[in-house]
This record gives sequence, C-alpha cells and structure tokens, in this order.
Amino acid sequence: MINIKEDEHLSRLNHSCAHLLAQAVKHLYPEAKFWVGPVIEEGFYYDIDLGDKVITEEDIPIIEKEMKKIAKDGKRIVRREISKSEALEMFKDDPYKLDLIDRMDEKETIISCYTQGDFTDLCRGPHVDSVKELKHFKLLKFSGAYFKGDAKNKMLQRIYGICFDTEEDLNKHLQELEDAKTRDHRKIGKDLDIFMSHDLVGKGMPLWLPNGAIIRKELENYIYKKEQKLGYKHVYTPCVGTVDLYKTSGHWDHYKENMFPSMKVDDEEFVLRPMNCPHHMLVYGNDIHSYRDLPIRIGEFATDFRYEASGAVKGLERVRCMCQNDAHLFVRPDQIGDEFRKVVELILDVYHDFGIKNYKFRLSLRDKEDKEKYFDDDKMWDEAESKLRNVLNDLGLNYYEAIGEAAFYGPKLDVEVKPAVGPEVTLSTCQLDFLLPRRFDLSYIDKDGSKKIPVVLHRAIFGTFDRFTAFLLEETKGILPLWLSPIQINIIPVNNEYHLDYCENLKASLLNYRVTLDDSDEKLSYKMRESSIKKIPITVIIGQKEVDNNTISYRLLGNNDTITVTKDEFYQYLEGRIINKD
Repeated sequence: MINIKEDEHLSRLNHSCAHLLAQAVKHLYPEAKFWVGPVIEEGFYYDIDLGDKVITEEDIPIIEKEMKKIAKDGKRIVRREISKSEALEMFKDDPYKLDLIDRMDEKETIISCYTQGDFTDLCRGPHVDSVKELKHFKLLKFSGAYFKGDAKNKMLQRIYGICFDTEEDLNKHLQELEDAKTRDHRKIGKDLDIFMSHDLVGKGMPLWLPNGAIIRKELENYIYKKEQKLGYKHVYTPCVGTVDLYKTSGHWDHYKENMFPSMKVDDEEFVLRPMNCPHHMLVYGNDIHSYRDLPIRIGEFATDFRYEASGAVKGLERVRCMCQNDAHLFVRPDQIGDEFRKVVELILDVYHDFGIKNYKFRLSLRDKEDKEKYFDDDKMWDEAESKLRNVLNDLGLNYYEAIGEAAFYGPKLDVEVKPAVGPEVTLSTCQLDFLLPRRFDLSYIDKDGSKKIPVVLHRAIFGTFDRFTAFLLEETKGILPLWLSPIQINIIPVNNEYHLDYCENLKASLLNYRVTLDDSDEKLSYKMRESSIKKIPITVIIGQKEVDNNTISYRLLGNNDTITVTKDEFYQYLEGRIINKD
C-alpha cells in the first residue's frame, strides 16, 4: 500500500484536499474553526472545532457532496505572503490559528496562506493549482482528537481522507483498505481466539489464548529443532536484571529511555530486561573456554520488556512484553564469516518453509561522524563491517547499506519483509559485536596459551514470536498451514444417532493431531459453515456410506469438493502434509 507522505505529488494532492475538506465544512458549519490538516502516510486529516456538534456517519456523505461541488466549480488555489501582523489581523477571531501564529519564530516575518474561492487558510504549502484537480477523494473515518494532543485541552473533531489523481487509483486504494481490514491480525486474533488484551493487564501486554499458545509452541518447536541440529544450546534466564548489569553492558546509557523504570528491592535495584545479551554474556563467562570449544551458540526463547508509547502499541505487532527467538554466538575472529553465513542460510531456510519471498537485506552501518552514538574504535568498526559485507557478497545476495542505523556496539543485518498490507517490517536480525565481550571481560584460551576476547553474533531468526505470528496471520488471513493450525481436523457426524460412534473412534485414532468433534444438534450446513469460519484446514464428514465402507470423506478449507479415501490413505495424506510443512 502506497505511503502518501513519501510521494511528493500525492502529498501535495492530499494536502490540498485537506483544505478542500475544511472549505466544505466551513460552508456547512459557518462557526467551524480549524486547527491543523497535515498529510499522513494514509492520506490526510483535519482537526476541527465544531462547537457542540459531533460528526456522525450521516454527516460524511453530506460533507463529501459539498467537497465535490467546490471541486467542480474549479477555483484556482492562490498563494499569498503576508506579514505576521497581517496574519494576526486576518485570523483574529480564530484562537487556533492565533496559537499557530504566536508560536512562529519572530524572524519568520513572512507567512504564507492559500486562498481558494471564499476560503483562506494558513499553510506553508505547496498545493495543486486548482480545486478541480481534487475530484477523486474519499473521507475514510472520523474520531475525536485533543487540541495539541493534550487531554487537558478541548476535544476536536478529526476527519480523515484520501485523494488520488484518478478514480481508478482511488478505487484500487479503497479495495486495498478493505483487504487490509480482513487481514488485520487483531481482528483475526479475536475471531480465532488467538490472543486478547485487557486494561487490567496493561497496554501492549497481550494474553495468548489456548489457540495462540498452540501456534506459539509449534513455532518454538520448529525453530528449536533447527537450532539444535546446528549446535545451539538453550538456556533459561531471569526476566529482570540489576541496573548494574545494564551499566556494565552499556545499555543503561544508550537504551535507558526504552526500558521500564527501575525498582528497588532490599539493597538492589532491578529493571525488567529489554534484551538478553547481558545474561548470555554471564552464561558464557561461567566456564573457562578453549579455542577448540568455539563457536558456542547460546539460545533462549526469552521474554523481554520494552517501553513503547501507548499510541504505538498494536496487537502482537508492537508490544511492550515480547518473546524473542534469541541467540548469541561466541566465536573466534577467524570464525566470523562462517558463522554469519550459517545465520543467513538459516534465515533463508526458514523463509523458504514459510513461503516468505518478498524481502530484502539491509546492512546497517555506523555514521563515522557520530562519536556519541557509537563505540569509538575505528579499527573494530571497519573490520566488522567488512566481514559482514564480504559474506553477503559471497552469497550473491542483494542488499543495501544504511549509514547510521547500526547498534551502538556493532554493525547488523536486518531482513525487511514486505507484508501483504502495510509498510515493511523487520523480522530477522544478526548483529556483530566486538564490544560487549570486552565489557564483561570474556575470554578463551588460544592455542598458544594466551587469553583472547571472543566476538559475539546476536541473532534472532523469527525476531519475536509475537510479531512473527502477527505477520503470519495477516499473510494467510488466518488460514494457517496444517502443521501450525490450532485445530487441524474437525469431524462432523451427519447424524449423531447413527454416526457418532464411528466419529469418536476416528478421533481416538488421530491422537497425534489436534482434532475436534462437532456432536452438536445443529444442521450439517451450519456445522460446515462454522468449520470454515474457524479456518480449520480439514473438515471430515461421516455419513452412512462412510460407516458402511469404513472410509473417510473430507473437505479442504476453501474447497467445496468432497474427497473419499480409506483410513490408511487419510493417515498417509496427513503425515505427508505435516512433513512438507503444507
């Protein structure tokens, strides 16, 4: 979906349309006063003071009709420059515009405003030449919004809209919005009982329901088996650490604003951990290691806590409590290339299994001029960045470099995935770190008997299970592959009196699968519809023919064809789909 704010032409078009909206509202509600009407990623909005009037669904078509009337009239949009004193006089009866003018820099002696017919508004612009260019728009929604975003101020009416050059582009965008609604993981999560939230627990603190817990556990089992084959050793570490732990790691100085406040217990000061690397440094440091022991790969499915602004939290995608698919690889300098390559190959393997194809690699590097944000060691940075770049080149992967986006302790690789709807999201990461082992005084005994400092690779393949689940739900519209579905098979007897025993025996034979048996008294058509609504991959229908022939008839989700097979054929079919991650 296009980002209006990033497209120069569409940004101008939508900003102009915000003024068209304001002019129409002024015609319909002469006492209306206006705060701001900026362009946003999704189009535009305008904050309006309508006195005691509250916008309703019935008002939107009326406003749109007036906007079309103004656009058809075709008035030119004229820019004028006025002095601050002229602006104060022009808007002397509008407290919102006066507030804007008063906050302008005293040196800003020239103020621009735009006039279209009988409507004039303050604006830096730019705008299109005429309102006749604003024919293809749609008002999308409305809400309340506090003046200046402060709950102590008056509640204004905020109206959102979108504008395009052609009716075709507008309709395409509106269809994408409808598709986005059906794909929204928050809606799917609620409909399929995957997760919930509650004010008593707190914003950004999702509760995984039984169906969601199955999905998460299957993801954990999946990645655990892959990591186990690659020599990872999993650990469990506490969800808190002392402030001194994060001072030692350096996170307290560089990441404190993203942490929850510290809490004092007895003579110690703790903080909810935002990341796991300091704990894993201590796990490594618990033993003496030889150069022969490396690489040492420490993994954990770790619960972390990060402060996200309340307005930014979103379902499972942006949370304050998350579970990371985290690992730290302790390697010798000569092993960096091989280990980094294995991480990238694991990412590619996982993406293949999940059918993820639309992604790109971002190599995040430091800004050499920023000596405060990044650890000041030019040799370390040059060596680290070169090693990662060489591996990506050797693998023949397309990537781009992002200057100034590295972590404070080293460069990193991010995999940016383009979901079915919405902006790109970062799922997988791998960060090279020469600094943290030094901070924790980590070492290994080299072949000559000397102590050497290991290098650490921080990596997360799924990123967090939370965000990865949100991504999967939106990509699949909740139609998950058989191996991952909370309910894999739903068995429906055509008639409980005659077919229920057969169904119960069948369910008992499917102990390795997640099976439900719908023995309710509802009609068969209703049961079938419910099975589809719950997005159960396989629905088995047992009638007299199946009982007499000792067979199984089933339908696949989204398909009205009924397939009849022997029990052995059915078991083989299920096993094949599970093995192939279908």
